[in-house]
Formats: sequence, C-alpha cells, structure tokens
Amino acid sequence: MNLSIATWEGVPAIILQTLLGGPFLTGFLLYLGAGSRHIGFVLAITTFVNIAQIGAAYWMQRIRSRKRMLLLFVGTHRILWSATGLIPFIFPKEWWVSVYIGVYTVAFISNTIGGMIWTSLIGDIVPAKVRGRYFGIRNTILNALGSVCLFAGGIVLDRYPGEMGFLILFIPVWICAIANTVIYFFYPDVPFERSTEKVFWRMFIKPFQDRSFLKATLFLAVWLLIQTLIVPLYSYVMLDLLNINYQTVSLITVVQTLVMMAGFYVWGNLNARFSNKTLLFWTLPVIALSCLSWGLMSFMPVLIALFLSHILLGIGVGGFNQLAFNFTIGDTPKSERPMFVAVYSALTGVTSFVGPLLGGWLYEKMETWSDALAWISAYGFQVGVGVVMLILTFTLGRRVLLK
Repeated sequence: MNLSIATWEGVPAIILQTLLGGPFLTGFLLYLGAGSRHIGFVLAITTFVNIAQIGAAYWMQRIRSRKRMLLLFVGTHRILWSATGLIPFIFPKEWWVSVYIGVYTVAFISNTIGGMIWTSLIGDIVPAKVRGRYFGIRNTILNALGSVCLFAGGIVLDRYPGEMGFLILFIPVWICAIANTVIYFFYPDVPFERSTEKVFWRMFIKPFQDRSFLKATLFLAVWLLIQTLIVPLYSYVMLDLLNINYQTVSLITVVQTLVMMAGFYVWGNLNARFSNKTLLFWTLPVIALSCLSWGLMSFMPVLIALFLSHILLGIGVGGFNQLAFNFTIGDTPKSERPMFVAVYSALTGVTSFVGPLLGGWLYEKMETWSDALAWISAYGFQVGVGVVMLILTFTLGRRVLLK
C-alpha cells in the first residue's frame, strides 16, 4: 500500500517537473530574455541550495512529524515553481528574468529541505531487500509518463510559439502542483530513528569519519563539476546555437527518457547482484561517451550525433542518479542517514553549482569568437570534456569506486 502511494505521488510530480524543466525550462528562460549565463545560473542553483540540507539534517532530529514538514516544504516548492508561469502577465518585461530567478531560488531552497525529509522517509518506507528493484520499476513507470509529456509539450510549443504555448503548458502544471501536494497527505508518518548524537558538530563530522563514504563522495563531486560544464546546457546548445526546433529537441529528449526507462529496470536488477559503487563506476564511461559522441557531427548528420549522445546520456545519467540515491540511503547507517545524505548533497551540490555557471560563462565567451571557431561551441567543447571524463574514470574513479 505504501509503495503504491509513493508511486502514485510521482505521477503529478513527473508531469510538473517535465513541463517546467529540461528543454522547456531553457525555452521559457529564452522567452523571458535570458542569456547563457542566466540559464547556467538557474540550472546551477538547484544543486547549490543543497547546502541547506546540512542544517535540515540537524533540525530533523527535533521535529515530531516528518510527514507534516514534507507537506509544508514540498508544497511550497510546487506552488512557487508553478507560479513562475504568471510572471509575463504580472511584471514588466525588463523584470522577467530577475523575478524568475528570485522565485525559482526560493522554491528550490524549500525543495532541498523537502527532498531531505522525503529521502529519509522513503528510505524507511521501502524495505532494503527490494529497494533497488522498486526504484527501478518506479522510475521506469514515471519516465514513461514523462516521455509522453515531453513529446506533447514540444508539439504545443512548435504549434503555439511564445506566450500562448507556455500558457498551455502551465495549465496542467498548476493542476499537478495541487494534486501532488494533496497526495502527500496519504504518506505514512513512520517512526523516525534519530541520531545517537545530540550536538551538531559531532553529528556533522560522522560522515567525514567514514573513509569509504567520504572518498566516494569527493570523487563524485569532482565528477559532477566536470559533467555539469556541458550536460545541463545540452538543450541550450541545441535550441540557441544549433537552431533546432522545440519538437525535435523534445523528440530527442523523449528518446533519451525511453532509454533511461529501460536503464532503470536493468540497473535496478543488477543492483540486486552488485554493489552501488561498482555499478556507479560503470555509469561513468557511458556518460563520457555521450559527450564524445557530439564530435560525430563533424562528419555525420547533426541529428544522428545528437540522438546517439542522448541515448548514451539516458543510459548513463539514469543509472548514475538511481545508484547515487541508493548509495546515500543504502550504504549509510540508518540513524545517521540524514546527515550522510546532507553532506553528500552539499559537496556534490557545490560542484554541480559551479559547473553550469562556468559552462554558461564559457559559452558566452565562445559567442564572441569568429565563425571559423563556431565548431568549438557546437561540439568541440563537449568532446574535450568527454576526454577528461574518460581519463578521470579509469584513473581516480577506478581506485575509489572499485577497490
């Protein structure tokens, strides 16, 4: 029963996240007048605010009901993020980007606290012996729905470009924001096993005393710094630099999602036989190959290269995200899990914040280069980052995750 509720809760959540994120987030920001640096900042802020989870992990030890706090913070996130669709109807045009960034930042500060609570709660709800398989099936179902929304949203924006198209997309978003919040009322408020430490500092240093956890976390933080230089900006490059239409970008993302769905199921089943860290390692070269495959457009049709890149990205990033989640809730002590999750989220959040910011700044600089160097922003930068990722994987990554 509880697992069914957790799955149904994800239905309105995935619709909302699909229509507000990914290529639609980039497209909406471009419509509002944002440049590559603004887009990089918005994509980065969602991870930077994860630093707040450290304080939230300590504060959680004092709350009586995780369910009530989950409703408060997740509900605030859903309402504020969906409310960004009203910006063009309320504020002067010169304020649009600034207001969006402000509302978006507050929404995701609330979301990072809600996500901290949800991770703790869902870790107690889902039995450890079925955790890998359950999340594989849950993610497959939800991403199937997400792929339909992606394709439909792309058709809408191509048929109704600009204000009308985004208004149509925001109508189901507003409905799902309310529905998603309501379903959280049906979550069980299971007992919370609190930390054995009462003092913040002692609680905080426990993850740093676990050498295996710390080495893996620091490596993954460095990896995400490099990965987020380009992967979050894939949609920006396709829409703004390669001038590919929304429907095609949506179709490419749908293919990525379909592959990710199959990947969730496969990675979930493999997780029953192999450790989280071992499987995490094998997702890394797949993500690197996704970046390298952009180079194929130097001698092949652009769309073939992009489809191949996103197929590899679906396999790699889908597995990475699922296994990183299982690593934080499965390879950590139950009573100290909130702080372990918070430290992982904070360290990876800082580097995932810097990555898109730096990537957006670099793309902005590349826009001023001559046409003879346009290939660098189109695919050269991605290939260079992919090479660095492969080297990092089979040197430091092999020592940290496999040994």
